[in-house]
Formats: sequence, C-alpha cells, structure tokens
Amino acid sequence: MKRVLLTFMMSVLVCVVVQAQDRTVTGKVTDETGQGLPTVTVQIKGTTQGQQTDADGNYRISVPDNATLVFRFLGYTEVEEVVGNRSSVNVQMNPEVSELDEVVVTALGITRDKASLGYAVTSIGSDDIQSKPESDVARILRGKVPGVDIQQTSGIAGSGTNIIIRGYSSISGTNQPLFVIDGVPFNSDTNADRGYSTGGGTASSRFLDLDPNNVADVSVLKGLSATVLYGEAGRNGVVLVTTKTGSSGNSKNKMDISFTQSYFVNEAASIPGDQDLYGNGFHNAASAAFSNWGAPFNQPGKNGTSVSVTDPNIAAVPHPYDRSAWNDALPEYIGAEHQYKAYDNLQNFFSKGSQVNTSLNITSRLSDVGSLSASYGFIRDDGYVESNDYEKHNLSLGGRTVLQNGLKISSSFNFVTSKANKPPAGISTSSNPAGTSLFSNVLYTPRSNDLTGWPFELPTTKESIYYRGNNGIQNPYWTQKNVLDTERLNRFFGNIALSYDITDWLTANYRIGIDTYTSSTEYKINSRGVNIPLGQYQTQDRTNTITNSDFTLSANKNINSDLNLDVMIGFNAKRETFARQGISSQTQFIFDLFTHNNFLVTTASTYKQEENTLGLYGTASLGYKDFLYLNVQARNDWTSTLEAANNSVFYPSVSASFLPFDAFGVSSSTFNYLKVRVGYGTSAGYPNPYNTRSTLSTNVNAFVAPIGTIQTNSISTTFGNPDLTAEIHKELEVGIEGRFFKNKVTLDLSMYDKTSSDLIINLTLDPSTGYNRSTINAAEINNKGVEVRLTGTVIQNNDWNLSLTGNFTKNVSIVNKIAPGIDQVSFGGRGNTAIPGEQYGVIQALPILRDDNGNAIITGSGLLQRDPNQAIIATPAPNFNTTVIGELSYKFLTFRMQFDYQDGGDMVSATSYTLLGRGIAQATGFDRFVPVIQKGVKSDGTPNTTQITSTQHFWANGGVFNSELQVFDATHIRLREISLSMVFPSNWLAKTPFGSASLTLSGQNLWFQAFNFPEGMNFDPEVSSTGVGNGRGYELMSGPSAKKYGATLNFTF
Repeated sequence: MKRVLLTFMMSVLVCVVVQAQDRTVTGKVTDETGQGLPTVTVQIKGTTQGQQTDADGNYRISVPDNATLVFRFLGYTEVEEVVGNRSSVNVQMNPEVSELDEVVVTALGITRDKASLGYAVTSIGSDDIQSKPESDVARILRGKVPGVDIQQTSGIAGSGTNIIIRGYSSISGTNQPLFVIDGVPFNSDTNADRGYSTGGGTASSRFLDLDPNNVADVSVLKGLSATVLYGEAGRNGVVLVTTKTGSSGNSKNKMDISFTQSYFVNEAASIPGDQDLYGNGFHNAASAAFSNWGAPFNQPGKNGTSVSVTDPNIAAVPHPYDRSAWNDALPEYIGAEHQYKAYDNLQNFFSKGSQVNTSLNITSRLSDVGSLSASYGFIRDDGYVESNDYEKHNLSLGGRTVLQNGLKISSSFNFVTSKANKPPAGISTSSNPAGTSLFSNVLYTPRSNDLTGWPFELPTTKESIYYRGNNGIQNPYWTQKNVLDTERLNRFFGNIALSYDITDWLTANYRIGIDTYTSSTEYKINSRGVNIPLGQYQTQDRTNTITNSDFTLSANKNINSDLNLDVMIGFNAKRETFARQGISSQTQFIFDLFTHNNFLVTTASTYKQEENTLGLYGTASLGYKDFLYLNVQARNDWTSTLEAANNSVFYPSVSASFLPFDAFGVSSSTFNYLKVRVGYGTSAGYPNPYNTRSTLSTNVNAFVAPIGTIQTNSISTTFGNPDLTAEIHKELEVGIEGRFFKNKVTLDLSMYDKTSSDLIINLTLDPSTGYNRSTINAAEINNKGVEVRLTGTVIQNNDWNLSLTGNFTKNVSIVNKIAPGIDQVSFGGRGNTAIPGEQYGVIQALPILRDDNGNAIITGSGLLQRDPNQAIIATPAPNFNTTVIGELSYKFLTFRMQFDYQDGGDMVSATSYTLLGRGIAQATGFDRFVPVIQKGVKSDGTPNTTQITSTQHFWANGGVFNSELQVFDATHIRLREISLSMVFPSNWLAKTPFGSASLTLSGQNLWFQAFNFPEGMNFDPEVSSTGVGNGRGYELMSGPSAKKYGATLNFTF
C-alpha cells in the first residue's frame, strides 16, 4: 500500500512540475507565397496535444521545455521545429512532392514528374493494398482505379480474376494487361486444364502468386501512349508493381522491421433465399421429382403425403432410401417415413472458413550506399466449403549497393510455393452439371429433402446415393468427399540491375530478369458416382519461363535555362518457353486409388511452345520552362510468331502536357494547379505461335492395310496462314488534371478513342479442304470511354479529417466490321458474339415470339412460343461504373468505406432462373393452387385467357425453357470494403519495443444489392462462370461469391 501511495504522490509531483514548466508559444504558418494557412495542425511531438491555426494562419499553444512542434497540412510537406528558448515560432510550409510535383513510375520503371506526362497514370500505395481480407492483389484493386474492370470468377479460394483495362480490344487474343514486377515482365496467365463447362472457370490466375503485404506501390498505365515502350505486350495496359524488397534502398533507418498478423472469417455471400411452404414434387403433389412444385407442408395427409406417425401436424412420405436395391446396406430405412417439411439444406451445407495472413518485412541500411531487405508472407485461406483451401508461402530478398567505381547494383529475388484444393465447379443450366459440380445439385435441392441428415453413400460399395428413384442425381456430400481439383506451384522470379553514370548527364543501364514456374495439377474423380460413374484421373505438369533483358542509355540535359531534354534509347530481348505434359485416365479399377496404372484407359499429351521477341525503342521528352512538355516514343518489334515478311512492326506515340497556370502566372487560393494533356499511341497484337504454318502432329494414327498395320503421324486440322499479320491498335487520349481550393479538391479526367483493326479470328473451313479451321485478319473494334477521378478534403482540423474519393468509368466497345462474307464471330466458349454495329460480346439466342406491338404470342395451351430466328437477348457490358471511397479520421482512429455501383450490364443467371423454375426461390412462396394466365396474346391478336398451373408458369414458361427469361439486368451496389483502424499514439508505446502499432477491423463484400433479380435471390452479379478470358455475362451455378471480415495487427520495431 505504501508503494502505491508513494507512486501516486510522485506522479502528482511530476505533473505539478511539468505544469509549472509549461509556457506559451505563438506563431504564424504561411504557404510558399507568404499567405497564412488556416486549419494547419500544430502538435507537440510524441503527444496527442495540439492546436489549429486560425483563418490567418496564427496559432497559440502551451508547450513544455525541450518540446518539438510538428506542423501538418494536407498537400504540404510536414515541418518539425524544435522550440528551444523561443516564444515565437513562425513556419513556412511548402507543397509536398508527392502531391504537387508528384513523381510516378512509368514504363520500364522510369520515374517522371507527373506534370510532364501526356497520358493517364494512376498510382495506388501500399496502405490501400496490404492487410486486406484478400490474397489476390488484383481483386484488392477493384474500384480503386478508373478505367479498370476487375471481375472474379467466383468466391472459391484460389480462383481466377479477369482484368480488363479500357475495354476489350481483341476477339481471339488475350485482353489481359501486362504485369511488370520490379521492372520485369511477369506471367499472369490462367492455366485451365479443362474448359469452363467442366470446371475450368475456377482455375487460378498467376498474379495470385504475388504477396499483397510485400507490395510498396502499384501504378496502372492505361493508354497506348503510356505503354508503347513495352511493345505488343503492353497493348492491353500495364500494371507496374514495385515490391518492398525491390525498393529496399528507400529506408531512412538503419533497420526497419514490420510484422503483420491477420485473421478473417470467410463465408459464402450470395446464398439464395428459399421459400418454406412447399416441398419436392410436381403440380402440387409430393413426389421424388427434380423440382420443388410439390405438396404444401401445412396439409399433412393430402396431395400425396401422409400424416407423420410421430407428429400429426407434420406431413410425411415414404423414405426415398427405402428401396430394394439398398435394403441390405441400409436396413434402418425399410418401411421408414420421411417427415415432409422444410430443411435448411443450403444454410447447413456452406460453412464458415477462415483466412490467416502472416507477414514479416525487414529492411537494413548497411551504409549510405548499401541496403538489404527480406520479406516473408504466409496465407492460408479456407473456403466456404470443406473441400476448398488455398495456402501460399512467399519469400523475397532484395538489395542494392554502389561500388567504389560508381557502379550501382540492385536486385530482388522472389520464391513462391502454393497449393490450392478446389471443389469441382462444372456449369449447370438447370439440371445435372456438365462433368461434375459441387454447387448445382446443392442449389436446387428440394426443400423437403434432408440433405445433411441423410447418408450420401452406401456403406458397402461407397457409391453415391440420393433421393431420386433412379438415383439420377449425384449427392453433393459424395461429390465433396470424392472429387477434388488440386494445384501445386513453385515459382521464382527476380532481376539484377546495373547502372553506371558515364557523365553527369548520361547513364547506362542493364537489367536482366527471369520468371519461371512449375505447376502440377490433379483432377480426381472416384468411380461409383452418377456424373462420371467409371471415375477419372487427370494430371498436368506445366513449366513456363520468361527471360527478359533490357539495355538502355539515358541522357538528361539542360539545353539552356528554359529547355530540358530527357532522352533514352534501348534494346529488349524477351524469350518465353512453355511446356505441358498431361495424362488423362478413365475407368478406375480399385476405388479411391489414384495412380494412372489403376485406370483401364489412359491417354497422354505433350505440348511445347517457344516465343521470341526483339525490340528496339526510344523516347525523348522536351520540357519548356516547367509548363510545357512534349514526349515522343517509338518501338520496333521483331516477333517469331509471324513470317519474315510480316514479323517487323513499328509503333510510335506522341504526347504533350501544358500547365496554363504556371505558363501565365496564375496563382490563387481557388485555382492551384491545372494540366491539359493529349496523347496518341499505337501498338500491335501478335498471334499465338504456330498459326502461320500447317504443322505435323506427333499423334500416331494406325491403319490396317493388306500388307499389315501402317503407322503414320497425323496432320493438324488447322490450316496455317502465312499471310497472317499483327493486330493493330491506335488510340487518341485527352485529359485534364487540376487541384483547387488550396489543393483540397483534385480532378483527373481522361477521354479516349481506341480502334483495333486487323483483328485475328478463327475461320471455320469446309471439311473438303482437309482442314477444320484457319486464322485470318478480319475484324475491327472501337472503344470509346471516359474516366474520372475526383478527390476532396471535406473536413480538416486538429482532431477531424474527412476525405472523399469518387471514380467514374464508362466504356463503349463497338464492333465496327468483319471481313466480307462473315456476319458474326462467336467467342468466349458460350454465346458471346461479335456482330458489326453491335457492342462487343452480345449474347444471342432464340427469343420469345412477339407481335409487332411487342406482345408475347401464346400457344393454345397457354405457353410461350419461341421465335425460330436467333436474336440478341443480352448486352453484358455495363453502362458505367462508379466508386465512392470515404475516409474519416479522429485523432488516432480512422474509419473507411468503399461503395461500388454498376449501372446496367445483362447477365444470364442459371441460379436465378433455375431456382424460380424449380420452385425453390423465395419468390415462389405464394398460393400455388391459384391458376395463372400468361400475359400475352393469342395467334389472332386477342388477349390470352388460357389458364395454366403455377408449375407450368414457372417451369415451361420460365427461364429453363425460354432463353430470353434467363437474362437479368445486373445493376447493383455493394459495400466493397469497410474498416476501422486505430494507430496507437507514440506515448502509449514509449516503454515498449515497438516503433508503431495499429489494429484494423475490416470487412469485404459484406453487403450488396442487385435491384433487378427476383425477391430474396440474394444474387451477386460479380461472378463469371466462363472463367478468365473474353467471355462475359454468364453465371452458371459455378459457386457463390464470398464475404470476409476480421482483424489485423501491425507492429514495427
């Protein structure tokens, strides 16, 4: 007790002494022009005590001895002043480089003043990327960059992501952007072993191999005038990623250590709501049908049901497992009843998974000219079903130094190992899936079936069992146990860069990088299922290697006091090799043994590919008095994928920027900065290798002839086109950038017009030619768009800060023309089509037959009549997308929200039309005994009066049989991100080993609303069953989206 009293008295004495030593300091804070700055935060360093300047920039604050004052104001460089013996401290604050003279990373890792650029560049810092409930860097960028459309394939952990920048510009080629990591091209392909229809849509995209917590900065180059130096590889935009280990020289301290630990809950976000009134059957009678148009639950003993022997208020039916073929294995169901009531099948099938992220970053400055850095990251993502998980380890090393002779050396090396287990996700359009799928047979499980409570396999034979009389549906729990898609990956990517200053204005640079990975996939299906009863085993081994080297000479010279010239010339050599070996086996012999020699039928395939590109490029930038800039760039590529006569392609670009306020000496507190820019760029798109020559396949054909068996090689069914040329892309871009109201409001506006011509398409040939297809240059697409980024500081004072960011994207992609004789081209694997005069990727099908007034024509039996002529029924491209990001800070707390909105964009939703058609959806919970009259007219034009049952109305007259009714407007809004962060005040950590500490509570995709889907469907339009590629607008029951929420702790030492 004495110790407590003594401690308390000493504390009071210290406080009295401190108070006695406090004194008042006054002063004025001005900007670079001498004008007073209002609302500047003046804070005593190491405490939360502070004041704010008044309207004229004056302040008054009480400080202790030896105090240091910190002056902070948005858009200005932070200033620290030691008070010492002064009673008045005046401060001039200058605009910070990161805001007013912003330096950004451009092509080939060149850093340039943003003011000098004639094209759009958007940069995202590490604070917006790390510690998020997402293991995919690309998905973290959703909504944060205008002009970039990012779409996940599903919520399955480890699934792929589609990234499109400024619209689709090719029909048969890839539209994915180039990823460049620390200056080296990075393979971001999506390797699907199977087509999307049998589950390939969930294949992983290789940028999943990046560690989000090791990302220092991301810059997105969107226009061709920005990406021309990357050649044809940059035609779809470039995502430049700088890692923390790749920028290891930026540490100001002798050693920095950062540790981050996160834990998130992972749940299925878009489980559809269901009705609780009716069960399995058809036409209001109970039966073991596929559908849920059976008897009502509240009428036991009627409509094909009996009264339960255990509860007279519950209906019952004979147990579907009481059948002679199963009685010996399941004697407990002989003569048993099944209570005919609603069971929570969907809610019980999907579970809560988790995501654990661990990250450690260490940077050590060895000397003034040398540093080392290391980073380790671990992610374990357990999905919302038991058979789904993703695990990844990232190890990164980086360093830089300067030798005594002035040679600068830097390097970064990254090692990745990962494993993904994914459930089968073959598509379904209303019934059993193509191949096998975990999700389709779950989603339309009849409400009266106890999916969770029933056995899913016979204990004797392990075969799948379920409720249908013919056992014609594979039990989802059997699928979860006996079908698995697994991928293992090992990857290394890194670079070594050398730089030498020949003179004070001339520098030579050389960089060599490598990116190589090996992936092994297994697709296991046990026999004794329903979809593939004999079993299947597929294995694929892939190896992809990119080697890339650049040599450049760069010069920066002031010609005179007004003119500055920045010039660079360079040479690039890139080689990419790819090899795949696959084995596919069918007819399993021993159950649950997966070796190829345990299958009776086995086939093997091998494919190898090599592509080489040489490039010569140059850029020259001329600046006049820091307000007018002209930039000229050009590159010439030579590619191995085209014949010698066509393999050289030259593409130039030119851009300019003008700063009128600087030019005319305009300076005011309202208009702070304005830039007008214009750029014109070109690029090319090369075909895949081996399309210009007819090739000999190594597949062996055997023919039986009178002289015996003759074995020959087979000829490829693709006719090589030696006249094939590169696709050509040309783009004009104009933009305005401005800052207003003392830099509290910023605007970045871009408009572009991009034309892609000589597009390569696959041409079907008459079999009489001896070939099935060829490739030709035959189409043209135009993309026009607007991108807007608007930010504003709404509140800024000593305690409160509120900022808002708004992004707007609109792109219209029109197919201008296709070669004569070709009226349309289908692509994407499903039904997306390129038709002259229409938007890219429209969906065609047989619509409902209508009269001249648009009325549906009804048959004599009351059913809709289909038009025999195919027509456009859907346009998947959205009208526009917007994002609003709000950030509110109070002292050491920060609250952040991101809302995304999509207007328009049609989607074929198999989940929606199937659950409506099968009577499971919440919207079908009405009185089904009331007849329905389909709206429309008879063939004679008079109104339809024929009554049909509710079963007929939703089944035969629904989307299951009418393609037009499968389409829904995908307009929606979502809460993309929400977080609450607390940065521990420095005085809290004074006696700890931590330099800083923070706690963040965050969630992702916690709420969304698709306005035009059926009531209670809870449908999330942000899924794509066709996988990564050019297809869009299809959701075919390949898995719901996910939502995550949890906490992150970060410490620095």
